[in-house]
Amino acid sequence: MPLLKIDNLSVNYGAIQAVRNITFEVRQGEVVTLIGANGAGKTTILRTISRILKAREGRICFDGEDITGAAPDNVVRRGIAHCPEGRQVLTRQTVLDNLELGAYVRNDKRGVQNDIQRMFDIFPILATRKKQLAGTLSGGEQQMLAIARALMSRPKLLLLDEPSLGLAPLVVLDIFNIIKELNREGVTILLVEQNARLAMQHAQRTYVIDAGHITISGDSSHLLDDERVLHAYLGS
Repeated sequence: MPLLKIDNLSVNYGAIQAVRNITFEVRQGEVVTLIGANGAGKTTILRTISRILKAREGRICFDGEDITGAAPDNVVRRGIAHCPEGRQVLTRQTVLDNLELGAYVRNDKRGVQNDIQRMFDIFPILATRKKQLAGTLSGGEQQMLAIARALMSRPKLLLLDEPSLGLAPLVVLDIFNIIKELNREGVTILLVEQNARLAMQHAQRTYVIDAGHITISGDSSHLLDDERVLHAYLGS
């Protein structure tokens, strides 16, 4: 049984149908990536899984339960964390405050403190910045904080939306090395990423989204050599 199963999902923005009859799955322990042009519907899919947006049709099943109508905070409690596009850290709060707020659904104070230390082990730069306002961090540091904040809820599934957006190439490589290490430690990841080649190099499976539809899907290693993907998304 897949950890996440999306079945015939359709989502509207007003009168505009942004996602149309999407069906896909994410298995435990995988990194799965959604790629496609801007406006294809990738971010809409993540926002609907985390219940920020409502589905017009279809079902979202997570860990064997239908969460299509669940409240966003219940989705977090069930084990889904969303690291949004643009990072959206709380700029007027400290790094430490952001991490503590990431654990708002938990009441195990000792466990929360242990996980904060774990985040500092994974992201050492955050330890040196823990009393600094998040808005004063660099873009890469904010992205690390956004990922760390999401991990503070101890998710079974991490939704990552455009983690490389606006970052220098060397910082992007650092972020993707962290993503790889998190997956090695057992975190299941659904990744939306503008750098299609980099995303596919770090994901076991890929779904290509075009105008709200899945047009191509398969093992990432195979799709990296697929002529349709090469010409449309990889610049070859």
